[in-house]
Amino acid sequence: MDHYKNLSGDSGVIAYELSPDAIVVQFNNGWKYEYTSHSAGASAIATMHRLAQAGRGLSGFISANVRDAYARKFR
Repeated sequence: MDHYKNLSGDSGVIAYELSPDAIVVQFNNGWKYEYTSHSAGASAIATMHRLAQAGRGLSGFISANVRDAYARKFR
């Protein structure tokens, strides 16, 4: 997984892993959530990829747009 830059300084996201049609996001509580183009939509995945790489806005986007649209939750 890649370390999330957290440029805003207040994100709960600590790491992420990108694949062509999905993203796994790890939060500071240890839980990992996998969002896929099937579960959250291709547009949301593209936005999440961009935000993850930029290091800003990912947690807010998840909360506002795809909170429960994950394919799986795991540790």
